[in-house]
Amino acid sequence: MKRYAINPRPGWEKRVEEYGMTYHTPNGQTYWNESAYYSFTMGEIEMLEQAVAELQARCLDAAAHVIERDRFREFGLSPRVADCIRQAWVEEPPAIYGRFDLAYDGMNPPKLLEYNADTPTSLLEASVIQWYWFQERFPKTGRDQWNSIHERLVAKWRTLKEWMDGTVYFAHVADPTGEDLMTATYLRDTASEAGLATVGVTMPEIGWDLDRLCFVAPDGNQVRSIFKLYPWEWMVDEEFGTHLLDTLARPEPRDRTQWIEPIWKMLWSNKALLPVLWELFPDHPNLLAASFSEGIVAEPYVKKPKFGREGANVTIVGTAQTVIEQTEGEYGADGYVYQSMANRPPIDGRYAVLGAWVIDGEAAGMGIRESEALITGNLAQFVPHLIEG
Repeated sequence: MKRYAINPRPGWEKRVEEYGMTYHTPNGQTYWNESAYYSFTMGEIEMLEQAVAELQARCLDAAAHVIERDRFREFGLSPRVADCIRQAWVEEPPAIYGRFDLAYDGMNPPKLLEYNADTPTSLLEASVIQWYWFQERFPKTGRDQWNSIHERLVAKWRTLKEWMDGTVYFAHVADPTGEDLMTATYLRDTASEAGLATVGVTMPEIGWDLDRLCFVAPDGNQVRSIFKLYPWEWMVDEEFGTHLLDTLARPEPRDRTQWIEPIWKMLWSNKALLPVLWELFPDHPNLLAASFSEGIVAEPYVKKPKFGREGANVTIVGTAQTVIEQTEGEYGADGYVYQSMANRPPIDGRYAVLGAWVIDGEAAGMGIRESEALITGNLAQFVPHLIEG
């Protein structure tokens, strides 16, 4: 793995906007950074693919273990939520995608930092934007890119036509940056390409019909199938959370709303997954030591909130309990986990996290975020990659 400086394409802003990327310079700060790229050998890519396949299998084992041993309390999940997760785990409703965040130093096996399996973003830039960057900057050079994300997304949606009941709604928060809109719109485009009827909505526009006892769209139509770029832990705690759990518990699938991603993804998007994985597979080459209790994992270690997002409320603790780096935020009320710090030597003064995408349970490509800070936050830049011939 190497990092190279390169001149950005003239007028790159317009180029990425042509492919749907509106979130490239939020608040005047560069997010899409094509003044550099990362280069990998084919051997490294094959090793990363194998690691993703292995981690996916071990996460399935861990989820089954949590359900069988009734360890939901350690995940901060209520008994009602646990019942819905059990039901969904058995019925296997559609699941589309996820992203493993990996630490990789170019020499040792990649290590799992966390699994964003419910509402991962940076999808459009990984799938489309960096692909067209690669095509324009390195045409006919014998190089390649680890990237079959778009094709796999369309193929997955195509297999779900029999599952989907009528229109599929794509919901997101009405965020001022447009990042969630960009991700939801791209996923909607892949579903439309697969032949599904789609409509875009914001989460506040979804209502509850007191007469029909169902969720409805702004036009009054019942919402039967919906992709939501909105965390499950937020949904179950909001005003309509009771209705949500009631409908999920209905015995007949046709009487429910089909939510994508399914509720059992709460087990993977929760940082409590990390200690469970380490407990089940100690010394696994792709895992970092992790614990529910402080003082178990050797220093230096990272303190992470179970329901944390975008690097918020994370603390890196060094020797003698010194704080190396810390971020603020609104998470942590549901508890923390403690994970051994990964070996990530800086490259050109920047620390990279590899986001390995999983589509329909299989490795599909990679996006890279980097920053000058050890903690990868929401201001970390996206940098493209390629594979040397």
